[in-house]
Amino acid sequence: MPTLTFYNLPEEKKQKLVAAAEQEFSRVPVYEASIANIVKQAGIPRGSFYQYFEGKEDAYFFLLNMQAQKRQHIFYSLLEEHRGNLFNTMTEMYAILLKEIPGQENLQFLKHAFLNRSHRVEQSLSEMFSYGDDKEMVSSLKDHLNMTLLNIESDSELAHLMQIIIAVTMRNMMEKFSRNLSDKQALENYKTELTMLQRGLCR
Repeated sequence: MPTLTFYNLPEEKKQKLVAAAEQEFSRVPVYEASIANIVKQAGIPRGSFYQYFEGKEDAYFFLLNMQAQKRQHIFYSLLEEHRGNLFNTMTEMYAILLKEIPGQENLQFLKHAFLNRSHRVEQSLSEMFSYGDDKEMVSSLKDHLNMTLLNIESDSELAHLMQIIIAVTMRNMMEKFSRNLSDKQALENYKTELTMLQRGLCR
């Protein structure tokens, strides 16, 4: 994560560096990204970059976590609006993601993230819906979920359910990008899979 030196930067300089990093990570996946391009765009010496981040991966995951955290409050707001209905919330959350991503300058940033997923990338992206370890996630969710709508018998089962739903969400976003699906088709596919989960898969 960024150093204290980064957080102590004047806001304008900090935002310029963040914008430069987003631009580079939107251009290419993180493994192809160039620190030289970032520092040139930000107008800082290369040595200064290492005063703020350990390397380009450090900067990348900082930005990815920022993206996830911006959307986390939307998720919990939607849970309140839907009176704790998890499946209705996830459907609307997915629709919002589809709607907002094309309007962002960092579309390619998120596209690269979904198409070049690693375990760490998936962990960062999953923070759109929860945070911390399973115990922290369950504790937070139980304050917002209508548990009477779920066939859940323990905190452990709730944690597993969230992991399944997050995995389905991530896979659908990856498919949206890899197959260039329309928003309508991507949303229909997602609804189908969530409905199957709600209904159960055994007769």
